Amino acid sequence: MSDTTQSPGVPWRAVTDFVKSPWAFILYILAGVAVLDPGNLGFTAGFAARALLDTLPYIVVAVLLLAYLKATGAEVMVARAFEGRETRMIFLAAVFGGLAPFCSCQVIPFIAGLLALGAPLSAVMAFWLSSPLIDPPTLLITAAALGWPFAIAKAVAAVGLGLFGGFAVKAMLGAGAFESPLKVYQRSGCCGGPKLNGKPVWSFWTEVKRRETFRSELLTNGLFLLKWLAFAYTLEALLVHYVPAELIAGVVGGEGIVPIGIAALVGMPAYLNSYVAPPLLAGLMEQGMSAGSAMAFMVAGAVSSIPAMAAVWSLVKPRVFAAYLGLGILGAILSGILFSLVI
Repeated sequence: MSDTTQSPGVPWRAVTDFVKSPWAFILYILAGVAVLDPGNLGFTAGFAARALLDTLPYIVVAVLLLAYLKATGAEVMVARAFEGRETRMIFLAAVFGGLAPFCSCQVIPFIAGLLALGAPLSAVMAFWLSSPLIDPPTLLITAAALGWPFAIAKAVAAVGLGLFGGFAVKAMLGAGAFESPLKVYQRSGCCGGPKLNGKPVWSFWTEVKRRETFRSELLTNGLFLLKWLAFAYTLEALLVHYVPAELIAGVVGGEGIVPIGIAALVGMPAYLNSYVAPPLLAGLMEQGMSAGSAMAFMVAGAVSSIPAMAAVWSLVKPRVFAAYLGLGILGAILSGILFSLVI
């Protein structure tokens, strides 16, 4: 008699993965609206669908750009930022942090390799602070949801935060802080680290392996962005319909440092990934959230993301980790204040 007590592993894994996916949560939300407020089901589904279609051109450009960067091996250009004088390294690390086409698990071996090669902690901190805030896809998604002025300001904030953190750590190192800051690193992770040598191959289509990388990244990133943005726009529809505008305006609306500080402090523990946050912030701003508060919320949330914090915690001692979070929250507040002054 055959054993019928065990089900095939792959189908069951697919089911368990789906029930925890953004697609499933979209269905849960729509089912909940259908049961509790059926008159709002059409608005919720239509709002999310229209917003997703409006963003589709940005998604296409974003995934093509990211797939191209990965296929060409452009990450080696980032490694070159960590060569030369310390001041130069801080500037380049802050700039390239926003351009790095790395997944969250690749950042850890990349940084570990740089530290092993003697890159100073100040430049590494500049990269760590700027990298979670912006990358080419995030820039385009932010522009689609919040407009190009906000997206460009966020990119400037990313570089500014990297410079602020890098030079702050440089000053603290000069005062004797962070002596022996690193933990013992043991290589692990879900994917291999990027190479730190070589040069990009811009005509990637001439090599079979690079063409395969392009196709794989295009499909993976395209599905990733679609599912998270569909989820984000569904949440935005709920936010716009059910959350009173007076509540949002009373907490994080208005002028001054207090709403911005509150937004930064709320944004840090309430992290939303960089693809979900822009649509939700668009809804919050429609409800009365100030632009400065929105910027502070987004910057603080990105710095406190689980992948970003895991990368730092895995390599450095607690006091360096505390400095990372402290610089991140202070930089978020400053970014919100400056953005509110210039818009």
